[in-house]
Amino acid sequence: MNLLRLTAMEALEMMGRDELSAGDLTGAFLDQIDRHEGDVAAYLYVNEAGAREQAAAAGGRGGDRSLNGIPTAIKDVLCTEGMRTTCGSRMLEGFVPVYTATCVSRLAEAGVVNLGKTNMDEFAMGSSTENSAFGPTRNPWDLDRVPGGSSGGSAAAVAAGEAMWALGSDTGGSIRQPASFCGIVGFKPTYGSVSRYGLVAFASSFDQVGPLTRSVRDAALMLQHLVGKDPRDSTSVAHPEEIVIPRDQDLSGLKIGIISELSGGGIDAGVREVFQQAVRTMAEAGAEMETASIPHAEYCIPAYYILAPAEASANLARYDGVRFGLRAQGARDVIEMYEETRSLGFGDEVKRRIMLGTYALSSGYYDAYYGQAQKVRTLVVNDFDAAFREFDLLVSPTTPTTAFGLGERVDDPLTMYMSDICTVPANLAGLPAISIPVGLDGGMPVGMQFMGPAFSANRLLQAAHSTEAAVAFDRVSPLIEEQD
Repeated sequence: MNLLRLTAMEALEMMGRDELSAGDLTGAFLDQIDRHEGDVAAYLYVNEAGAREQAAAAGGRGGDRSLNGIPTAIKDVLCTEGMRTTCGSRMLEGFVPVYTATCVSRLAEAGVVNLGKTNMDEFAMGSSTENSAFGPTRNPWDLDRVPGGSSGGSAAAVAAGEAMWALGSDTGGSIRQPASFCGIVGFKPTYGSVSRYGLVAFASSFDQVGPLTRSVRDAALMLQHLVGKDPRDSTSVAHPEEIVIPRDQDLSGLKIGIISELSGGGIDAGVREVFQQAVRTMAEAGAEMETASIPHAEYCIPAYYILAPAEASANLARYDGVRFGLRAQGARDVIEMYEETRSLGFGDEVKRRIMLGTYALSSGYYDAYYGQAQKVRTLVVNDFDAAFREFDLLVSPTTPTTAFGLGERVDDPLTMYMSDICTVPANLAGLPAISIPVGLDGGMPVGMQFMGPAFSANRLLQAAHSTEAAVAFDRVSPLIEEQD
């Protein structure tokens, strides 16, 4: 049996019947890392010894052990006590936190095995994982293409069979876009439903932690352990309903809107064709599919790339060489030390966004840029509120293209930013959204995105699961197939 093809739920069922041990399961994924990590580069740190110890101890008493033995990858933006956390940056190259992120702790308490920390765009700023200070990650479907970003390492690890599932973070699409590029499931919860304690901040009013998995049911299973109020995060809230594992059923009774602004001319023809076929399949499965509108969608990217860099410029001010991380040596005074530390520690994309954000917040420009962008954010929220008075859920392609080539967009930041055109609206409005694979275009995965009202996770998961079953996309990357 190819253990790499198992979902987490299938693995748990097998372990519950004593047909599989946590040690054998973890060993299979560590062996896959040994085989392919040199090409994929999904990880910044592989916790091999620790993972084997955790797997050997699986089944022990204490705490909720319902995820006992599931091999898990953690995006390197999440703090892990005693384990290096770099955020893909030279600024934090040697940083070892003294505490663990709440979301990581909750999974650990449920018994998961921590395989290690995954690569990412520096401080989560990017759409391709090419902005990592430690080199790019490659797409397991085609090693000459990007896996998406900024959670590209987590997505690639799952798609390559180097992790059963993974944690990522989503600021403007950083879970869903790489999930689409890598042919897996990615879920961004409602803002505030998952604690951000221990998540190194990029843009605090956008960031949200979520799962990257092989199936929708796995996403629901992980989400059960992630959501909930955390006294250490004042922006976290109690989820109003218990997350349930979706069951097989059709889409009857759901009225679903196809967002016209996100599924038309700006989408590649091949992606649009796969998406339209998935829409037809949903209609055959009982959903009422109609055109919907988010009138201010065209302003989402400009607004996001004012607001997010503005928050980043404030959040990244803490990296000054004084308290933690890199410190430039030989400076004549403290000002020179600040300047040299930040010059050496930050990459080009991070510097670009700090400058954009600082400019937008500067005297004389605040109202013209930041203030206007906040007004656009309110208009987008109102657009979604109006749409959800008419529709249960909204759908669009997850990305306008399939995964593009390594190096293809690194010198064209505006084109790179447009990779997030379909995903950014949900972050501006703080809404939950999920991407599932629905087909291939030119041999590369195509994702479909579902968006719902705040805290509608169960509705989203059920619709996505039913669509997943109807579309029956059962392909895996060549790196998993070769183990059959």
